[in-house]
Amino acid sequence: MVHKILKVHPQDNVAVALTDLHAGEILTYDEEQYLLTTTVPAKHKFATVDLPEGSEVTMYGVLVGKTVANVAAGALLTTHNLKHATHDFSTGDRRIEWLKPDVSQWERKTFNGYHRSDGSIGTANYWLVVPLVFCENRNLEVLQEALVDNLGYGRNRRYESQAKQLMELYKAGYSIEQVLQTDLQVEGTHQTPQRLFPNVDGVKFLTHAGGCGGTRDDAQALCGLLAGYITHPNVAGATVLSLGCQHAQVAMLQEEIQKRTPHYDRPLYVLEQQVIGTETDMLSEALKRTFAGLMQANEAKRAPAPISKLCIGLECGGSDGFSGISANPAIGYTSDLLVALGGSVILSEFPELCGVEQNLSDRCIEKEDAERFSQLMKTYNNRAMAVGSGFDMNPSPGNIRDGLITDAIKSAGAAKKGGTSPVVAVLDYPEKVTKSGLNLLCTPGNDVESTTAEVASGATVVLFTTGLGTPTGNPIAPVVKIASNTKLFNKMRDIIDINTGTVTEGTETIQQTGERILDYVIAVASGEEEVSAVRHGQDDFIPWKRGVSL
Repeated sequence: MVHKILKVHPQDNVAVALTDLHAGEILTYDEEQYLLTTTVPAKHKFATVDLPEGSEVTMYGVLVGKTVANVAAGALLTTHNLKHATHDFSTGDRRIEWLKPDVSQWERKTFNGYHRSDGSIGTANYWLVVPLVFCENRNLEVLQEALVDNLGYGRNRRYESQAKQLMELYKAGYSIEQVLQTDLQVEGTHQTPQRLFPNVDGVKFLTHAGGCGGTRDDAQALCGLLAGYITHPNVAGATVLSLGCQHAQVAMLQEEIQKRTPHYDRPLYVLEQQVIGTETDMLSEALKRTFAGLMQANEAKRAPAPISKLCIGLECGGSDGFSGISANPAIGYTSDLLVALGGSVILSEFPELCGVEQNLSDRCIEKEDAERFSQLMKTYNNRAMAVGSGFDMNPSPGNIRDGLITDAIKSAGAAKKGGTSPVVAVLDYPEKVTKSGLNLLCTPGNDVESTTAEVASGATVVLFTTGLGTPTGNPIAPVVKIASNTKLFNKMRDIIDINTGTVTEGTETIQQTGERILDYVIAVASGEEEVSAVRHGQDDFIPWKRGVSL
């Protein structure tokens, strides 16, 4: 039977509309009947009992808000009658018992990855060009112009042909109205150019706005982040451009590289402009060394590796009211499968764990990790409140419009990405994952900043759920875009890879969907499937300055 509503947890006093509902409808769920007193749009929630002003509202079995007005049973919950609220949390008893899922069908499976000398396995093979300071961004742009197209890594140029069509219309004397009414033609189909180095997936340029002008802590964090990319399993080697006088010194970067990979032996070329002299000399040397590095990187070949060598980042962006009941729990099950197979997963976005801290704290194997998680969460929230914000201000207008009307509702659903396995480590930005299992990483809820950080910490594939649609990608790690609803999947097929709307439609269970996603991840990790973000060249990279970013 296909339901119109869903009550996520037996203790909840709200239900989710799975389709648009109308005032006067009588709905049945688990032998209980509900009379709607208002219209309830799909993805939004209604009260299942009368809720006087000041009542606690529970969803996913946790407190997600308190009413600020009387809400009758069957009435829509909105930002006008419900405000964010959560219970306090503390470092309690460890609750790490875990019923592992059956993984027998994957135990003998492998993926074809790039084997590095430190024992890590990459799902791709990139060369990096990295500036230590924003002053070098222009030099990166010059190198990018010289290398990318010539080496066969150019992007789809169909929009250039459309721009030329518009130019011809203007020359022909078309009016503004005529131009706007013209259907632009796509000339031909996109063909992948012939690469000079077929075993190198690309040359990526990580421009940023940091390295100087901020605090020394900002510079240290940036160097840690860049070191995470340089030592990443998906990276064959790197060219680093430094000005010389900035806060983010070469020695600082080398220190951070040693922290992550003490015996780092991949090609690494560091060029300092104030030592070399002219721009011409610097860029010529950078070109020669980068080309030499690419020749060496091209010698790498894919070879079988155990599934336990995968490290998956768990991310969401443009979430909606279905994210927490379809896409997020689906990748949560994928996470549990990978952990049971000995792999690693990363759950980040600390502002979106607000309200579920007690559950995650109790799942920490070590008490020290539970205490660190508590300290990081409270410090982060206090910083936000000090500048007039707070975790309660995290939901975006798009989140609210599509049913996530408090941060606690958003967070309770977002945390489902982490599945049910114990927490093996709590990491601060931008520390590296060193343990198999579920790792918590302190990052903002901003999807690009968080994805950037997860990859720096070691994620070789990122699972990214979305209910509204977002093109977010990463320069070196494939970002698998997962729709929470079929309408989005059909509407934005060019940027979405997987549909989990089957869960709310009742045609597939969360477990079946999670298994399907794991199979897709293995294909992506082996280079057999190209995700949309990679195909479009969606290379989003934003370092987090440890100020307030939700």
